[in-house]
Amino acid sequence: MSDDLASAVREQMAKQTVRRATRWQDAVRLLLLIEAAAKDPAGDDMEMPPSTVGIVHTQVRLQKLDFWVRNPDYLAYELMTEYTKAPEEKALLELAGQILDSEEPDLRRYPMLRHHYGAFEQLDDALAVLVERGLLSKTQILRQQRVAEHLYFLLQRGRQVVQSMVEDVPELAWYADRTRLVVALVDGLGGTQLKNRQYLLRDYADTPIGEYIAPITDRARARLAELRASADDVDGENS
Repeated sequence: MSDDLASAVREQMAKQTVRRATRWQDAVRLLLLIEAAAKDPAGDDMEMPPSTVGIVHTQVRLQKLDFWVRNPDYLAYELMTEYTKAPEEKALLELAGQILDSEEPDLRRYPMLRHHYGAFEQLDDALAVLVERGLLSKTQILRQQRVAEHLYFLLQRGRQVVQSMVEDVPELAWYADRTRLVVALVDGLGGTQLKNRQYLLRDYADTPIGEYIAPITDRARARLAELRASADDVDGENS
C-alpha cells in the first residue's frame, strides 16, 4: 500500500472512531484543570484582573496537562515511569493499576491531534465560555510582534463555581480528582519540559502531524503486568 493511500486509510478510520467532547464539556474540564494548575498570583508582578486568585502560564503547559487528563492510558504509563524511578512509592503503581484495570482508557478518552509541538487542540471556543461568564480571563504577551506566551487568570468567581459544581454534580468528582493528580505528577515542570517528556514515547512522537495520537492501552497494560510481577518477586524475597 502506498504511503498516500495508507495515510488516507488512517485518516478515514480516525474520522470514524474519534470521540469528541462538546463545547460545554471542554469548558468544564478546562476550568477544573486551570483551577488545579493555577499558582498563587501573589509573587507575580504582572498586571492582572483584580479578582485573580490563580494564574497558569503558557498554552503549551495547559495543552500537555489536558492531554494526560484526556488520555488515561498515557497518564498510567507516566505513573509507571515515576514508579520505576522510586519503587518504594507503590501508590504510583496502584494508581496506574486502577486506571488500566478499568474501562477508563476507553470511556474517558478524548483524542488530541499531533501538532508541530505535540498534542494540541484549539481551546478558544471552550475558553470563551468561561471568559464570557466571568470565571476566567486570558491575555497574551507579545515579543517582536509575535505571541510569546499565553496567560490564564482564574478569577474568584471561577474558583467558587468549581467548588459548587463538584458539590452539586457528583459525576464531576472524577475530573476534579484527575486534574489534581495530573498537576501533582508534574508539579514544577514548564510547558517545554512537559512537551519533551511526552515525546519520549515513540507512539506519541511518531504520530504524523495532523493525525490523532493513537491509544497505548495494550502496551500500558503489558507494562503494568511486568511491573506487578517484578514487585511480587521483590515482596517474596523480602518476606
